[in-house]
Amino acid sequence: MEFEPYRGELVAYCYRMLGSFHEAEDLVQETMLRAWKARDRYDHTRASVRTWLYRIATNACLTALEGRARRPLPSGLGAPSDDPGAPLTPALDIPWLQPFPDARFDVGARADLRLALVAAMQVLPPRQRAVLVLREVLEFSAAEVATQLETTVTAVNSALQRARAALADAADVGEVAEPDDPEVRAVIQQYMRAFEAADVPGLVRLLTDDAIMEMPPVPLWYRGSRDYGLFMDRVFEMWGPGWAMRRLTANGQPTLAAYAPEPGGGQRLHTLQVLTVTGGRVAHNVVFADPRVFQAFDLPERISSEEFRKAR
Repeated sequence: MEFEPYRGELVAYCYRMLGSFHEAEDLVQETMLRAWKARDRYDHTRASVRTWLYRIATNACLTALEGRARRPLPSGLGAPSDDPGAPLTPALDIPWLQPFPDARFDVGARADLRLALVAAMQVLPPRQRAVLVLREVLEFSAAEVATQLETTVTAVNSALQRARAALADAADVGEVAEPDDPEVRAVIQQYMRAFEAADVPGLVRLLTDDAIMEMPPVPLWYRGSRDYGLFMDRVFEMWGPGWAMRRLTANGQPTLAAYAPEPGGGQRLHTLQVLTVTGGRVAHNVVFADPRVFQAFDLPERISSEEFRKAR
């Protein structure tokens, strides 16, 4: 019985449930171990291996979520800041939402991994969250989901209806362009060049009027191209020009690893920035500064100027 081909999609599922890539990997490992120990009790006439694995993974996720607070982004906790000079004090007691490193797994339907959608799902009770993902994203039948959750089809349909209603009010999770869309690639390239040059007016020209920047684990966030630009003025006053940017993807979105200049030469990994591009402009930038997030993306901590030139 082969379990390994399902690992990638199970990690994506557990990530949608938990909002943490590291915890998702751990729970999938636990799922695989449970399945291996119970393999002699598996009945192929009652469910496919895939459906059976999702039942085990769902139970593991629901157990892990018992008594836990949801994983938010700063914009889900309160109003935006109007002070670009506010102290950047991290709130390490909050279990922040983490990004999903696309390159680690060959996962289909990455649009359903978008940060805004995963953040919105975190407001749902865990069982509603499971029903929504299993039915809407993974397209299991109501009967299959009822079996996985040990409930009735009627209860599944009711939970799905409530989840849809709650999600509609939780966040704007509309369609966005894919990272390899030519227009998106052009915008990201311009953004990289402006950032590397510490060109704040150039960055601001690439933003929507109501662009959002948020920076977990710092709980404050900004809305509007003006405050976005004022905050970037502060960043470049602190670090100066000479940044290096590497392009990758996370959550099916264009993502940049930003390396800040060091006094002795070269650059050190500073942040991971997950961007949303709509209508040829950057509408949202979630800036992660947690070293645990960097580890999931296998990024070098430092790069030399020579390495950077070769990568370009």
